[in-house]
Amino acid sequence: MAISLAKGQKVDLTKTNPGLKEVLIGLGWDTNKYDGGKDFDLDASVFLLGANGKVNSDADFVFYGNLKHESGAVEHLGDNLTGQGEGDDEEIKVFLDKVPANVEKIDFTVTIYEAEQRKQNFGQVENAFIRVMDAANGKELIRYDLGEDFSIETAVVVGELYRNKGEWKFNAIGSGFEGGLASLGRNFGVNV
Repeated sequence: MAISLAKGQKVDLTKTNPGLKEVLIGLGWDTNKYDGGKDFDLDASVFLLGANGKVNSDADFVFYGNLKHESGAVEHLGDNLTGQGEGDDEEIKVFLDKVPANVEKIDFTVTIYEAEQRKQNFGQVENAFIRVMDAANGKELIRYDLGEDFSIETAVVVGELYRNKGEWKFNAIGSGFEGGLASLGRNFGVNV
């Protein structure tokens, strides 16, 4: 059974799952009571960060326009333009043994495409979650349901994998940002 986390909780990933080499990160969401006439297009993105919390180069930003990290460690499995249906809306594969030595953290984020023009924000999103699965067998290891505590934010850092004494751990973050993907990118040192 998966470990269910609350905001701010951290849990071992590789120590409690010896031999784990490849994980599948699933992100999902639904929209609620929105009648603005435009579809919601939420996008998952990944930032591979050094010890300083910044990318080492713009290539450490994996998103719908750059689906695979040059190391092969992170692969975005494609952009879902509507978020319709059950289960994961977007998925990301992480090959833990391929993560470059200068990457200490891998942050998973969700942003709303053209949020300002469409007058959309995370206050209109519900049932958002991130889950970590063993890619070899599909078993869900960790799940974090975000709750409904957002209002005007247009970007959310959902969670992160991070190294600690040679092991990988997961941190349930759930931190919102205004300014969408551009603001998030600047925060992590990407030239936007």
